[in-house]
Amino acid sequence: MTVRVKICGVTCVEDARAAIAAGADMIGLNFCAKSPRYVEVGRAREIRAAIGSRAAVIGVFVNAERGYIDDRLRAASLDMIQFSGDEDDAALAGWPVPSIVTCRLKPGEVSSVTPRRADYVLFDAFDAKLHGGTGYRIPLDQLRRLDLSRAFVAGGLNPDNVAEVAALGPYAVDCASGVESSPGVKDHDKLRSFVKNAKRSQ
Repeated sequence: MTVRVKICGVTCVEDARAAIAAGADMIGLNFCAKSPRYVEVGRAREIRAAIGSRAAVIGVFVNAERGYIDDRLRAASLDMIQFSGDEDDAALAGWPVPSIVTCRLKPGEVSSVTPRRADYVLFDAFDAKLHGGTGYRIPLDQLRRLDLSRAFVAGGLNPDNVAEVAALGPYAVDCASGVESSPGVKDHDKLRSFVKNAKRSQ
């Protein structure tokens, strides 16, 4: 099956529409206020309305309170929830939509993390300060040792390198900074190239 593509850190309707037109399967909305890709509830609702059912919308949260997540889940009609902080199993449990737990891999590390209460795992490169969007890559040899059947792979992906990662057969590839002209602003040419290169790899 062709790999799915998630374009994360979308901050406006125009970029969401461009991503979908390019063939993206999922749009990520970042609800972490410290992120340069943060979107407020009103903007998230606008993006959701513009997307309709043409793509899944995933809400990205970092150590957020349950009520905060629930408000945005309802307001933006989220299809999935991505936990990108240090959430425990209790935080992952009891949601009405599928969930993704992020695992930030250090160089050479082979994760023993299983999705447990989450439905999917997202592998990203480790950074001591940032929860994603770093532009750092996970080495291919490290990815080859991981079970990618229920995994999103992120970390430094761009139009030039996504094909070799997609060829490993992950559930999805995930990109934010690699298709941007500046943080939170998508480059539509890069979007088109990224999706095309990801999907033609299989």
